[in-house]
Amino acid sequence: MTGLPLDGLLVADFGRVLAAPYLTMLLADLGADVVKVERPGTGDGTRAWGPPHAQGEATYFLSVNRNKRSLTLDLRDPADHARAVELVRRADVLVENFRPGTMARHGLGPDRAQALNPRLVYCSITGFGTGEGAELPGYDLLVQAVGGLMSVTGPAPGEPVKTGVALVDVLTGLHAAVGVLAALRERESTGRGQLVELNLLSTLLSGLVNQSAGYTLAGAVPGILGNRHPSIAPYEVFTAADRPLVVAVGNDRQFAALCRGVDAPELAADPRFATNSDRVAHVTELARELTARLERRTAAEWFAVLTPLGVPCGPVNDLAGAFALADSLGLRPRAPLPGPDGRPLELVANPIGLSRTPPRYHLPPPRLGEHTAELTAWLDAPYDQPPHDEPPHDQLPHDEHRHDEHRHDEDRP
Repeated sequence: MTGLPLDGLLVADFGRVLAAPYLTMLLADLGADVVKVERPGTGDGTRAWGPPHAQGEATYFLSVNRNKRSLTLDLRDPADHARAVELVRRADVLVENFRPGTMARHGLGPDRAQALNPRLVYCSITGFGTGEGAELPGYDLLVQAVGGLMSVTGPAPGEPVKTGVALVDVLTGLHAAVGVLAALRERESTGRGQLVELNLLSTLLSGLVNQSAGYTLAGAVPGILGNRHPSIAPYEVFTAADRPLVVAVGNDRQFAALCRGVDAPELAADPRFATNSDRVAHVTELARELTARLERRTAAEWFAVLTPLGVPCGPVNDLAGAFALADSLGLRPRAPLPGPDGRPLELVANPIGLSRTPPRYHLPPPRLGEHTAELTAWLDAPYDQPPHDEPPHDQLPHDEHRHDEHRHDEDRP
């Protein structure tokens, strides 16, 4: 059987909540052996973040913790602390998103960890960095507010809203995955690991892309435009006969096709709407003209009429509609696994497509401490550190189903 890209990679996952667990789940889907270190009795805080629940676990926790094994350790207990140190000594990657200084107080900060294991890639995720912002709590909603995202998100000026998911945490986890893989690639030539640092605020400022660049390059401070785009029109939500419809026209050709599709070809020749810049300048008048026509038919009818013309459009789906669309397109958006109680559990599939070594779903999200006995025995056993140019493939304790593809305050950044 063809191995996965990250087979043989051992990840010591001290992360919790979302950004770090999302990162380590991506690595686990690609073959990494992820050992999730949790506090005895409570574990990752998201285990209690419900409803909704499935098979006795919060779906929030289930969403980002598949393909991992749970090891409960009390870092204040000498024996457990020694096991944590041993895990760090053997790991290829360590991931943590405690408040700055927490890992160092336990003797597991980056300097100490890399002294124990020079090949270790140490990934630390914080809310606002390790300098002046070290004491600020890194909650996604807070970062969305102070980081500018809410200033451009909402129905109207003066009505800021957050996104419907902890988007900054997810973006940070994705950026962290890139940083970890880059550090691992560099280690191949130097034999040494390095510290990978990310913070939620910097990730958000990068993720605001054109909005951030508009400020840094031109001094433009954008505001809330509702569902409109600051630089493209028509690019917003319209009212169809039955429900909202998105039209996302990106160029003059698409606009001309839209005008033909709504039986208003004259709009394409109107000097107010002739170019994209003209349309942005007269967006309110354009929206009025289009709404008067789009209200005559249902969103599904417009989708059927406009899509063949090359006009990007579609109804505003709920999640049931979104999954139905993905299913109809053959995208296979679900990742089936046996759940914690043995019954089928459908998680969301990893979106990364690899032609020869696609992501594998082999372990359900673990019960708290489910693998403590086997991992404790492994950590307590004698271990010879492999030479630096040989990854420890054969010394990792593999779950018997590993290759069966059918099968807060201190805690926060």
